[in-house]
Amino acid sequence: MKIEKWLFVICRSVREQGASHEAHSSQNEVEPSSAARFNARTMSSAKSLERSFRLAIERYGQLGVNVDRALRALSRMPVSLHCWQGDDVQGFERSRGELGGGLAVTGNYPGRARTPDELRRDLDQALALIPGRHRLSLHACYGEFGGRAIDRDAIEPRHFRDWIAWAKERGLGLDFNPTCFGHPKAADGFTLSHRIRGIRDFWIEHCRRSREIGAAMGRALRTPCVTNVWIPDGFKDSPADRHAPRERLIEALDSVFARRLSPQQNVDAVESKLFGLGAESYTVGSHEFYLGYAVSRGKVLCLDAGHFHPTESIADKLSSVLLYVPGVLLHVSRGVRWDSDHVVTFSDELQAIAREVVAMRATAPVHLGLDYFDASINRVAAWIIGTRNLLRALLLALLEPPGIRAAERAGDFTARLALQEEARSLPWGAVWDRYCESQNVPTGESWLSDVRDYERAVLSRRV
Repeated sequence: MKIEKWLFVICRSVREQGASHEAHSSQNEVEPSSAARFNARTMSSAKSLERSFRLAIERYGQLGVNVDRALRALSRMPVSLHCWQGDDVQGFERSRGELGGGLAVTGNYPGRARTPDELRRDLDQALALIPGRHRLSLHACYGEFGGRAIDRDAIEPRHFRDWIAWAKERGLGLDFNPTCFGHPKAADGFTLSHRIRGIRDFWIEHCRRSREIGAAMGRALRTPCVTNVWIPDGFKDSPADRHAPRERLIEALDSVFARRLSPQQNVDAVESKLFGLGAESYTVGSHEFYLGYAVSRGKVLCLDAGHFHPTESIADKLSSVLLYVPGVLLHVSRGVRWDSDHVVTFSDELQAIAREVVAMRATAPVHLGLDYFDASINRVAAWIIGTRNLLRALLLALLEPPGIRAAERAGDFTARLALQEEARSLPWGAVWDRYCESQNVPTGESWLSDVRDYERAVLSRRV
């Protein structure tokens, strides 16, 4: 069936539905009940979705794409939601310092989670509106300390017992992050590379304990926990000595990772950054530093979409770094002018990242996670929008017609470009709707009404 015929069938179907609806209305003098109208709309919507999906399968089949296989692959690609979107990176320690570390959260939308139970409830609401089974990434400052002042070099797995129980009950995996900011010992902008040995030792112990907590999570949930180390260390102005802090950081990281943990329980990752607020001129843990460290120590490399120059694409980096490192952790974010951590949108950059993830998934593990914090909009909606966009981009990549690669292999770059552009208008939206329906989550924008109901019933009452 040619594309023109496919479009004709859809238009004819819409006209027939409209004519049928008008005829039905004229034959009924009594207004049907609201329940009857709802059921009729639901049945009509389901039939429309099914019809669109069948047409999409036919069109993709003409191009050699197995839609069912793509949907099965998508269902096996979990995304690690980031807990810190739900409470503006506050955490649950009894006392803490300024956020610092080059981090800034803007906005004061009502409904921020104030307790672990509130945060878990918000996450439940978000996960109920996102298709697939996913994960949660926790920062160390989100432990439950019973109102006691437990410093970060004394945290233990028991402080995350309720998080583990929550995840186990829902069949989720957990990931973990040392919190090397928002603390008096990080107030001058240095942690693992600090010039004072005692402060370095404090952060080394914190990161060691974070790995142990990650392993406990992986052991309890029977899925490896990715424990990611990021530090804010850097100078606001040009340093006199760029080398010494990096020497100290290597030594500290080697101490952190000295104890071998089972890779079935814990996977170590290290994360770079270009610059931060207060560290504009020099970042100790640069991309080059951590790339060398990950390659030489066999660690997973974390690439954050907001931690590079605005003209750089982390999509292009994947095929290079995966030749040398055992895996990559992606922190999918959206920087605007700087690492401002905006909610992920369905941009060309996101689609490029997803395409490379799909292309490289047989090469080495690619762990998918989100990292942004926007307090200017409904925080639950922010999770849903970002995660659904990433999943949509992955689906679009999984549905890529094989003729595009075939044209490239044949050296026909004209056909490659033409097919790439034509693929943009293929009916992948109908496939996405079918995936959402199969996962028992709302299709289209209908999830927004659920979030509004939750906001009225729950979020608006948090004062």
